[in-house]
Amino acid sequence: MKALVAFTLALWSLQPALAADRDIAPGGTLRAAYLGGNPAQAVRDSTGAIRGASADVARELARRIGVPVEFKPLANPKAVIDAVTGGDADIGFIAYAPERVGTVEFSQAYVLSGQGFLVLEESNIRTTADVDRAGQKIAGGHADSISLYMKRKFKHATLSEISHDTAEIKRLLLAKEIDAFGANRQRLANIVKEGPGFRILPDNLFGVPQTIIVPKGKTEVLAAVNRFIDDMRASGFLKKSVEASGVAGLEVAPGGSWTPSVPD
Repeated sequence: MKALVAFTLALWSLQPALAADRDIAPGGTLRAAYLGGNPAQAVRDSTGAIRGASADVARELARRIGVPVEFKPLANPKAVIDAVTGGDADIGFIAYAPERVGTVEFSQAYVLSGQGFLVLEESNIRTTADVDRAGQKIAGGHADSISLYMKRKFKHATLSEISHDTAEIKRLLLAKEIDAFGANRQRLANIVKEGPGFRILPDNLFGVPQTIIVPKGKTEVLAAVNRFIDDMRASGFLKKSVEASGVAGLEVAPGGSWTPSVPD
């Protein structure tokens, strides 16, 4: 009898989680929005397949709740947030930043994307400690996490936001219109591969917490997503996915809190 009661109580305790899991994709397909131009999330390979840590996570989440997945590559963080708030996507993959809080719910971080700087080969900037100095001009992508971070934290350098166009980034550096360009390490590595004359600083400014967003007010759905991330971390799924992605500067985010944050 005691065993039956224990089983019944355990089954009852699972019901809210199971209901929330089904509510993640109420339309029967998990529509996952992500930044199409961010190699730290996912890329489309030569066969047309979408691969990367975020793609792996979306596919596994869809598999667990028993629905197909539909990927929605979008142009920028605002577009991902708008897709989720407007009902065009069920979840979104986006970096947490305090400036983005308000219209969606952020999960805990599942991976951290190392942010660094690209400089000219002959630059006297050697580490990230040399970047925020008076007289230096530093750029980041429009509304990128590193740009938001620099606006909050940098006190001396002059900051600007530019496009991710590789040719323009190179031109600005070569013309010495900027002294350094900040972005995730994979984006910077892609630029360096194109030719000599540039180098990446050896250390990171910080690791951007990549999270999953859901519509505002869907607290049970958010809890289900956080439980899923906990399990993906504990099972080793995230570690294997990060390693398979080959993305520079990507690492599994530590657990312990469902509340995302960025370094002070």
